[in-house]
Amino acid sequence: MRLRRRHYIPSCASHRRVDEDEIYWDAKKQDEESALSPNSPRAISQLAQCFTNAMVGPRAWIGGIFSRSTNRRFGSGRFFYYNFSPHQEESLRNLQERIGVPFDETCFNHQQALRALWDLSFPNVKLKGLISDQWKDMGWQGVNPATDFRGCGFISLENLLFFARTYPASFHRLLFKQTGERAKWEYPFAVAGINVSFMLIQMLDLYSAKPKCLPGVNFIKMLGEDKEAFDVLYCIAFAMMDAQWLAMHASYMDFNEKFC
Repeated sequence: MRLRRRHYIPSCASHRRVDEDEIYWDAKKQDEESALSPNSPRAISQLAQCFTNAMVGPRAWIGGIFSRSTNRRFGSGRFFYYNFSPHQEESLRNLQERIGVPFDETCFNHQQALRALWDLSFPNVKLKGLISDQWKDMGWQGVNPATDFRGCGFISLENLLFFARTYPASFHRLLFKQTGERAKWEYPFAVAGINVSFMLIQMLDLYSAKPKCLPGVNFIKMLGEDKEAFDVLYCIAFAMMDAQWLAMHASYMDFNEKFC
């Protein structure tokens, strides 16, 4: 029997190291002891910041990108040119190669990745097939997830897999909408995940040969230090998107207009 490697990150209330799966329950207890409503915009903002602060060590920089992550260019709209190191350029090329891979429903590896995502999401439910109504339970739009990858490639599936494997408790809380005051009709989880990947690629200007925006330049500097930087940033962005969703009291009808 293979045990998953447990990931330890600091709790928001202190510097002691705790298992990622314990954070939710510790935070819930603290909420009950304080006068702050867990559904208030302030609390939601703190939860998003907590998730950002949880990235420590070589990844502590990632949360900082969001404090500067507008689409503004340097110098009142001017493009900014930065000379990356050879290692940074290689890291960028490797990431752009991932971005350029389309999802191929006939590819065995891509099929296996989809199955792995299902098993991580619903470990006690057997998947009937790659084309099945079951996929709607994860937030795909139809019976065939392949049709939802048209806006983004295989990297969006890799991002979801990374989230599920690295931060399983947070992944499942978003998948099953376990926190906050939820609408009757919620956003589709899987489709939202694809949109988060696409949003990050655009925000960081990764479709360009070299990013010319401040967030993109800062990101590439750090990508040279951590090859999983994009995947970790994806997890943060997804959690923050969910926090914004709750703060707006949004419902399914708001999804395409405000979050796509």
